[in-house]
Amino acid sequence: MSKGRILLGLTTIIVGLAAVAMVAANPVHHATVHSQSWSFTGFFGHFDHAQLRRGHQVYKDVCAGCHSMSLLAYRDLQDIGFTEDEVQALAAEVQVEDGPDDTGAMFERPGRASDRFKEPFPNEQAARAANNGAYPPDLSLIAKSRAGAGFLGYEGADYIHSLMVGYEEPPANVTLPEGMYYNHAFKGHQIAMPPPLSEDGVTYADGTQATLDQQAKDISAFLTWAAEGNLDERHRTGIKAVLFLVIFTLLAYAVKRRVWADVH
Repeated sequence: MSKGRILLGLTTIIVGLAAVAMVAANPVHHATVHSQSWSFTGFFGHFDHAQLRRGHQVYKDVCAGCHSMSLLAYRDLQDIGFTEDEVQALAAEVQVEDGPDDTGAMFERPGRASDRFKEPFPNEQAARAANNGAYPPDLSLIAKSRAGAGFLGYEGADYIHSLMVGYEEPPANVTLPEGMYYNHAFKGHQIAMPPPLSEDGVTYADGTQATLDQQAKDISAFLTWAAEGNLDERHRTGIKAVLFLVIFTLLAYAVKRRVWADVH
């Protein structure tokens, strides 16, 4: 390897470390995300259906008032342990616009299991008008879109959890514009969304105490499932593939030993 390439490599490493140091020394614009322990991470990871059901309750009772999940249908909830009757009951709680009927008029009907989650606003302009000009993002893929990358990477669930518990009073030297809140997990630390969660803000059907941290973890897991609903299946397929390769390798080695046993 030439001296020039070695020098270039060392320079790149030094510049990269300096950039990391600058980010750490300048927390004003840096999002602080703390890693958590999740059941769905790792090679043998899987979703905890009880946690996902609690997360759905947090979304339904808290988040659904502003945020849509347009890629999720009510029948998808059967994948996390809801029965068919429960799904039909959840869908029937909302009124869905349908039509036109025989007269050409649109009408409203109770939701069905095949319907997508009902959006809280009829259009983007209405959403902005109700949220001081800010547009609440759709949460269908939010967990994937917020995941970190590279050697500083983190799970999308880590970001969501940190955001939910990251509201705090701004430092003395920071002045927030009207309608903004300070959150150490949000880039720039200024966010238009008021703190959505509070202690005992929901009443869990399974009796779990709804602490702020518990709600944050549950909604983070639920939004991760919404973005990666086939994660459990992918992990199972991966394990089967690895087992097949191990067995195939052992068989191939045994055949090789048998074929070449008499060759000196």
